Amino acid sequence: MDKFTLSCCAETMFTDLSIVERVKKISELGFLPELWDWTNHDIDALASTGVEFSSMTGYIEGDFLENSDRLIASIHESVAAAKKLGVPRLNLHGTGLDNKGLPVNPRLVVSGRDWIKAYKVLSGIAEIGAQNDVMFVLENLNLKVDHPGTPFATAEDVFSLVSEVNHPNLKMMLDLYHQQIDEGNILDSLTRYLPHIGEIQIADVPGRQEPGTGEMNYPAIAQHLRKIGYKGVVGFEGFPSDDPRLALERFEKAFN
Repeated sequence: MDKFTLSCCAETMFTDLSIVERVKKISELGFLPELWDWTNHDIDALASTGVEFSSMTGYIEGDFLENSDRLIASIHESVAAAKKLGVPRLNLHGTGLDNKGLPVNPRLVVSGRDWIKAYKVLSGIAEIGAQNDVMFVLENLNLKVDHPGTPFATAEDVFSLVSEVNHPNLKMMLDLYHQQIDEGNILDSLTRYLPHIGEIQIADVPGRQEPGTGEMNYPAIAQHLRKIGYKGVVGFEGFPSDDPRLALERFEKAFN
């Protein structure tokens, strides 16, 4: 049985260690570390570890609709940081998020003109990815619990935008924790989204902890991913219920 490449979020694991020590620990345990806001970290120190990363946030500020010029400028800054670290995937959201995960520019109603603007901005971002040999991944977010008011948040929204742009350097960061809260229907959507998935993130519902702590049947999801031929990374973007090492063992057991 082929094993999935597994990653985990360095921002939420082994938080008693420095970020440099965290990424080393995660790598030693056989996982690829992922980063959130790279501006909070010493990029040169992280690069000196020689660790292979999976993804990081691909922008600093801005959004598709009201501050797209600043978004693009910060994307170029993020690409430069990603190249230092060798990060292959840069994560995007429908709008900038504050330190509480809330949208900087909330939008309860998204117009047809908004969709067109987002499509045009994402098309340009995909070209930046092609020019720099990196993939941008647009993440779905839940509206009911963690990120109310975020435009283009649902997995269906993200799929619509990414599939319409239809560019190899723009894919979905499909977060199954977020999708379960707002939409469900995980297995059928995985099959439909497959050609446009750049990476999958997971955590259990409720609580956003490791597999086995909530309602989601991650071994069945893993079996379905093998059945449909998914070959990409699966990342645990959640919080350990207790010991981080035990949480990673449970994650590993659910998928491999």
